[in-house]
Amino acid sequence: MTKPTLIPILGDQLTRTLASLRGQSKTDSVILMMEVWDEATYVKHHKQKIALIFSAMRHFAAELSEAGWRIDYVKLTDTNNAGSFTGEVARAIERHDPAKICIVEASEWRVRQSMDEWHDKFACEVEVLPDDRFICSQAEFDEWAKGRKELRMEFFYREMRKKTGLLIDESGKPVGEKWNLDAENRASPDAKMDPPPCPKFAPDQMTQEVIELVEDRFGDHFGNLENFGWPVTRADAEKAADAFFAERLPDFGKYQDAMVHGSDDLYHSMLSTSINCGLLDPLELCQRAAKAYQDGDAPLNSVEGFIRQIIGWREYVRGFYWHQMPGLAEANELGAARPLPEFYWTGETGMRCLADSIRSTHDNAHAHHIQRLMVLGNFALLSGVAPSAVEDWYLAVYADAYEWVELPNVAAMVLYADGGKLASKPYAASGNYINKMSDYCKECAYSPSKKTGEGACPFNPLYWHFMDRHRERLSKNHRIGRIYSTWDRMGEEKQRDYLDSAEAFLETLEPAKDGWARH
Repeated sequence: MTKPTLIPILGDQLTRTLASLRGQSKTDSVILMMEVWDEATYVKHHKQKIALIFSAMRHFAAELSEAGWRIDYVKLTDTNNAGSFTGEVARAIERHDPAKICIVEASEWRVRQSMDEWHDKFACEVEVLPDDRFICSQAEFDEWAKGRKELRMEFFYREMRKKTGLLIDESGKPVGEKWNLDAENRASPDAKMDPPPCPKFAPDQMTQEVIELVEDRFGDHFGNLENFGWPVTRADAEKAADAFFAERLPDFGKYQDAMVHGSDDLYHSMLSTSINCGLLDPLELCQRAAKAYQDGDAPLNSVEGFIRQIIGWREYVRGFYWHQMPGLAEANELGAARPLPEFYWTGETGMRCLADSIRSTHDNAHAHHIQRLMVLGNFALLSGVAPSAVEDWYLAVYADAYEWVELPNVAAMVLYADGGKLASKPYAASGNYINKMSDYCKECAYSPSKKTGEGACPFNPLYWHFMDRHRERLSKNHRIGRIYSTWDRMGEEKQRDYLDSAEAFLETLEPAKDGWARH
């Protein structure tokens, strides 16, 4: 009897065209899928995130089974809240005695390090295939990065546009004569905004069983499951994509940086969870967006902005992650050491922007990119919160967060912990930015127009406190160095007022309680 090929599929590899499945014989293969306790708890992931991944895995396994594949599916209940990837593969080898393991490389450093040990641990052959679901291979990114003093997404993005042909005219130039239309995508919220509701998908029986499992086994994790509505199948993910392209893409570009209290989705696609676990193909979505522009169904600024986030930023941070690891995980160029404030878990703060962003995060396992960067991230940066604490929080609370995409965004973009390898400047801002891009400040306990003292928006003194304590480094930055001429013109008394106000506020921050840190 021919020994089978064992094909492990991870929770973010739910793609029917996965490299490890192509060309395999259904009769001579066993697909192994595993709900692994260690993966659900190495940070205390949001309940909805665990439910999404487990449910999507179970649905994907059922689809493969219906297509004629032999499935070995290990549920969490089969292992009694124990297990690791390597341990489950070892047990599957005992069950099936395969001639070979064929697996697509893991997307995260720690998992890939474990995979690298399989060649010595297991008697059978181990074949690890590259993940070709990305447009840019790691070798291609490394070649692009070679010899560059600075890595900038804008230049990488242009190469990806040329490679894919997206929004490129017959002469090889960008459609509209500009590569990047971000300047047209910064409209403040206004009365004209009327975003349609994002589709939610009622849990079927399989998803409901997973929800009950998560509530039972992970009841002390952050978040709730009451309004779980993520797509967990490719069919539902495609329906979500249909709704975005038909209803929200036209206004996505204009309002993509806007924030509105209580409006969690606005015009955003809400497709990142489906893209990152493999249910949707990112290039197909970009091609569909380009067609919407060609057909006159969406303006160029919306379509270019959507495409840039995927073939530009998403591909860039993935390449950057592997180019910089493992050092990126330890980066702390600004020497930040403050504990994560407790309100990141409770939402109990008088700062309305933070409270609303955390509420959305708690209720939906989601907050859009400006809330993550310019509210939650900006506060952590200005306050000097330790990168490891912030990184673990972002990884735990967002349903679309896997380390390869979360770590570069948080360590390098949000916190500038890499010293500027990814971003040309820290994304630091005072309360004026949030007031311009949101309606948060209207009913906040703090005033963005008041700079110091009681009632002042904490972002205002925190901004100057940050700039002052990092002057030696940041004054040399060509993008923000001129800020210090403004600081110097204030005079010693006004400067002291800013610094004293910031320090008084920082003293009020209660550190997060134990129990949320990485295990």
